[in-house]
Amino acid sequence: MRRLWVLFLLSVIIEASGSRACAQLPLRFDEQLVMDGYSYSFGIATADLDGDGDLDITSADALPNNDLYWFENNGQGRFQKHFIQKDDPERLERHAIGDIDKDGHLDVVIVKNLVGDLLWFRNSGKPADGELWKRYVINSKKIPGAYDVALGDYDGDGDLDVAASTWRLGKTFVWFENDGSPADGHWKMRLIDQLATETRMIRAADIDGDKDLDLVGTARQAPLVVWYENNKNDGQIEWKKHVIDDTSPQPLHGQIVDMDADGDLDLVMSLGMTFTGKPSTEQVVWYENDGQPAQGAWKKHLIADGYTGSFEACAADMDGDKDVDVVATAWGKDGKLAWFENTGEPRKNWKQHTL
Repeated sequence: MRRLWVLFLLSVIIEASGSRACAQLPLRFDEQLVMDGYSYSFGIATADLDGDGDLDITSADALPNNDLYWFENNGQGRFQKHFIQKDDPERLERHAIGDIDKDGHLDVVIVKNLVGDLLWFRNSGKPADGELWKRYVINSKKIPGAYDVALGDYDGDGDLDVAASTWRLGKTFVWFENDGSPADGHWKMRLIDQLATETRMIRAADIDGDKDLDLVGTARQAPLVVWYENNKNDGQIEWKKHVIDDTSPQPLHGQIVDMDADGDLDLVMSLGMTFTGKPSTEQVVWYENDGQPAQGAWKKHLIADGYTGSFEACAADMDGDKDVDVVATAWGKDGKLAWFENTGEPRKNWKQHTL
């Protein structure tokens, strides 16, 4: 029976004596079951969907259940399930949360993987009223393999656009323009890049510090970690491609974050998913942005190797010591979850803690 456990729902208990500033370790994590009975859970996000000041959860449950849920947080880490959508086949999966129609309520944008649709569901402001959220189609069947999404105002017009990757069926990165009337029919699609192999992660951030949103993506089989510079020419976006890494095998999912506190955005990344064939190349790493991100490949720093199945890495200050730690999942029959302690110098000496 498949279950949903969420890292940020784990209760952190500081077991050392003294003040938090002086003694952050050891940490213990208590596992909290949110829901079981999933058929294929491949998409999760958090946000305050009901505006009550705490984090709720969204989660997709693909074939054969074909549902999209949100879990209402009662303020004490206990959750009530609600349906956003029921019986929407062909793999509702990865998704992102943002205010698409600028009504002050957070909506959900989600891919339908196999059929190639991109949808958004409108939060009415009363998300727990028992009604399904209203469903809108951004794109219908034009991006086969629709896999990942990233929200951002790419064209600078004040509303949220959507970027997407298209896995092994489409092998593209694309973006969809929100023209200010997101509920009025399909959005205009524009190609960012057509690759020869499957595209996986897509994330948005201002990589070069020029006040607009760039994109970071991965292509697992290429292998390729890449960022696309947002350049505007006569009101149109021209995406300029820059390689971060094209040698490390099987890049998958990560997070854009300032790992070394130098004021620019770096990238933490999982490599592997069991596909590399060597434990030494199943890795958690981070790539250093030296302030000149367009000047060649970024320096890769090893956080851990031998982390077989390494699938998705994210970053946060887990132990409250003012630096960025990393959490990573591992793909496979048994699965794995670990956090990696930044001991003060992020370029070396990471300490792994398996949960």
